[in-house]
Amino acid sequence: MTFCLGMKVADGLVGIADTRVTTGAECITAGKVSIHQHGRHSMFLMTSGLRSVRDKAVTYFEEAISEGDQTFDKLFKAVNVLAAQIRRVAEEDGSALEKAGLVFNLHALVGGQLENDQEHKLYLIYPQGNWVEVSDGTPYCIIGETGYGKPLLDRVLQYKSSMDLALKVGFLAFDATRTSSTSVAYPLDVVLYRHDTFDIVEHRFQKEDLAEISSWWQSRIYESVEKLPSKWADRLLESLPQETRPATDQSGTSAP
Repeated sequence: MTFCLGMKVADGLVGIADTRVTTGAECITAGKVSIHQHGRHSMFLMTSGLRSVRDKAVTYFEEAISEGDQTFDKLFKAVNVLAAQIRRVAEEDGSALEKAGLVFNLHALVGGQLENDQEHKLYLIYPQGNWVEVSDGTPYCIIGETGYGKPLLDRVLQYKSSMDLALKVGFLAFDATRTSSTSVAYPLDVVLYRHDTFDIVEHRFQKEDLAEISSWWQSRIYESVEKLPSKWADRLLESLPQETRPATDQSGTSAP
């Protein structure tokens, strides 16, 4: 499984991806983020799904944009090209994968800004090659292991949130996911893009880099639960029958 998270806030984009790849009984480390930028063209790509399918689709995509990059003045045009390559790989490999009992399941997040985009953009591409744009109303998207980090993001992240807050809550979403899922793990790749800069920053964090933050958060969760108002729970607990024990005689044996 995978954890790839893309967030779009007013000031820019934040992308977070784990690097664990499971192949049979083996786990390896491999990047799930690729960056494509030059001049006023800046975009990043994150994927989840079969590694072989991902590598083939991204290779085709890189070839396509290198041959016709001058036509990509808006990000959605590059997204259309990637979607076409995903369909191409599905046609080439879908039947063979199905015969082997595998599912063609490539999802992709594409974020960035090209020279004629009025703002930074974030798109989700499905395995069928269709896509949606991530909107201001729900300013994030997770592909891969989606369940564990979503509640925190839904409660905290808004389009008006700062990039600083987005990065923090994004890490906590990853931390919740890796805590509950053995298929998600460090190292952690982070990409940042501030609107109208046409410059993507990338950094990889090891587990020890963020261990203190993870520990701090864990302790705050415990303390918060301890301090949770409890009148509602006390009333319920007080309604429980009191513990009773058999009467005993002076010898310590139960009375008949």
